Amino acid sequence: MEYLENRFSQGIRDSVPIGLGYLSVSFTFGMAAVSGGLPLGAAVIMSLTNLTSAGQFSALTLIIEQAGLFELALSQLVINLRYALMSLSLSQKVDQKMKAYERAMIAFGITDEIFALSSSRYERIGKWYMLGLMTFPIACWTFGTFLGGAASEILPLAIRDALGIAIYGMFLAIIIPPAQKIKAIRVVLLLSISLSCLVAFLQHWVAISSGFVIIVCTVLATAICAWLFPVEENGHV
Repeated sequence: MEYLENRFSQGIRDSVPIGLGYLSVSFTFGMAAVSGGLPLGAAVIMSLTNLTSAGQFSALTLIIEQAGLFELALSQLVINLRYALMSLSLSQKVDQKMKAYERAMIAFGITDEIFALSSSRYERIGKWYMLGLMTFPIACWTFGTFLGGAASEILPLAIRDALGIAIYGMFLAIIIPPAQKIKAIRVVLLLSISLSCLVAFLQHWVAISSGFVIIVCTVLATAICAWLFPVEENGHV
């Protein structure tokens, strides 16, 4: 018989490392948003309703550049499409008695870290555990955005610029360790960098907005690497 973990308190306990990690990233986002001209309240609402670091940072760039709504929506679809796949995968692990609206609520809180933990720690999980696993990270992500935005309004410009570099360090810390171990990740990174440089060079002759640069590079890099490194039926690359 499968063990079903469905304690809200256990979900909270398991989510503490995730939430604490989100504080630093969302602090940087809050600073970037307010420094870019976004009202503090809008930045906080954006974090509360999205919960996606890469998506929010790319959206912030497009908002600052006053990109069109179609471009903004399409870039978010491409960047966050993985969450739909994660939700489909997780639907096989949650309590089978869970109602459709409960699954939809849980899907809202799926992030890379929450998915990794929830899909690997227990045999089967219930709605109360998942709600506990989501609550603390969402609160930290939102509160960190508020702290970063508020600090951006108080700190001197030189300090804000220095702290703004933290986001680049965060992304490097995310991509370098797996790239050292997995060849497919190294290839997709190098390919993405090459495509970005190529598109930046072409922008001297062809007007391409930042949103479509993200879309083109993401789709091409992932498509080429999916062709070069197909996943076998047993799940190994």
